[in-house]
Amino acid sequence: MTVRLTAAITREGAWYVARCLEVEVTSQGESVDEALANLREALELYFEDEPLPEPGPGPIIAPIEVAVRAP
Repeated sequence: MTVRLTAAITREGAWYVARCLEVEVTSQGESVDEALANLREALELYFEDEPLPEPGPGPIIAPIEVAVRAP
């Protein structure tokens, strides 16, 4: 069985960090592809013991602007 989930990837120092938005699972790698591969493996292990998330429309991803004081 295959399930489609959503990953958000950010650069943190020398690493790319991949986070699954439907469940609290995160992994990292030295490239985007490696981070996604590591996340895929972590999710497969996670779902060995945890139920799949309820079906739904998925996360809403939207940009947001925040006013901050200049340094």
